Amino acid sequence: MMKEVQESAQSSTPVGFIGLGVMGQPMALNLLRAGIPLVVWNRSAERTTPLAVAGARVAPDIDALLGQVELAIVMLVNSAAIDEVLGRNTSAFAPRVAGRTIVCMSSVAPEYARDLCADIEAAGGRYVECPVSGSRKPAEAGQLVGLIGGQVEDVERVQNTIAPMCRKIVACGGAGDALLIKLSINLYLNTMLAGLAEAVHFAEKHGLDLAVLQAAIDAGPMACDVTRVKLPKLVADDFSVQAASSDAWASCQLIAQAARTKSIASPLLSLSQALYGETVAQGNGRNDMVSVIEAIRRRSDALG
Repeated sequence: MMKEVQESAQSSTPVGFIGLGVMGQPMALNLLRAGIPLVVWNRSAERTTPLAVAGARVAPDIDALLGQVELAIVMLVNSAAIDEVLGRNTSAFAPRVAGRTIVCMSSVAPEYARDLCADIEAAGGRYVECPVSGSRKPAEAGQLVGLIGGQVEDVERVQNTIAPMCRKIVACGGAGDALLIKLSINLYLNTMLAGLAEAVHFAEKHGLDLAVLQAAIDAGPMACDVTRVKLPKLVADDFSVQAASSDAWASCQLIAQAARTKSIASPLLSLSQALYGETVAQGNGRNDMVSVIEAIRRRSDALG
């Protein structure tokens, strides 16, 4: 299968990749390794260097990138960044998206995605969304789970391009549906990780050997990819970023917004949102989301 993807990619026109942050940079590198020719652009130019070394063309600006491609992948931090880069609500927007397929892999609000899709299609472009489940390590290994949504023919057309970044691609429906699936997954992930951090804090306050706790969890039914990656970081107090606390907090806010639109009770989400907000306020916004343990520690300190 990968050989077929590579052969198809090598004969294709270049693909654009916009946004080379913690996730975007390794994702783009995996496309290059699969033989997909890339034109890249990032608002912070230094993030393009590893891509240039690996063989990508670096565009001097967004218009130069879009002028060379028929398909552009967007992996920007939020909806405001997407609007700014695409020139949405300005005269630059239509020329930038007309005749092109924009694949949005950013995690944004489903309502925003549906509006963006409508605007792109009105301007003569095509829209596909493919938010991913996973953090920096799976991104580096090409082991993300892609959650894809859009018109069926557009989804089918872009799947081979997305495949080198993912271990699996799950079709989720139309515009906005893939993002709702992503929010559902993140609700589980964010509350799960806050619970894991609280368990580690409970053990440390009782003076237990955290390596023994890790061994017990690893041997039991709660072990999974998340615990295997995040538990060693909690045990070592290692907050080097794989998925940032500020991103977890932003995700909680998106989930809460979507829950309110349907009058959904979300008590665990509310507590997780508060904890991630507190750890961001403590200065851990760009540290890994396991730094949520710091918010829990501070609450313990307040109890005396």
